[in-house]
Amino acid sequence: MSKKHTARPDGLAYSTNKDFFNDFPQEEAAETLPAAQQKLRVKLDTKQRAGKVVTLVDGFIGTNADLEELGKKLKTKCGAGGSAKDGQVLVQGDYKDKVITWLREWGYSQTK
Repeated sequence: MSKKHTARPDGLAYSTNKDFFNDFPQEEAAETLPAAQQKLRVKLDTKQRAGKVVTLVDGFIGTNADLEELGKKLKTKCGAGGSAKDGQVLVQGDYKDKVITWLREWGYSQTK
């Protein structure tokens, strides 16, 4: 989506100011915490998924690129599909024990 079609948090819709898009401060990207400081929670979930089980890894703090990388590693190890967005990684299927084991091997020591 182009910059000219993004919604502004202050609700301003139109301005004759030539610096219309440059006058609002941008949010800074969140730094990714080291693996040992991440408090990840792994659980099974079936809500709004037609009864199908997914393994949900929640609580990731960091950039979207690092979240996507973690999601890709987990999906590859499990041999399953899924997604990574909004601080969560979804892996299709019941892989809770395997995911916890792999996360601890990769240095995520506070994983439950």
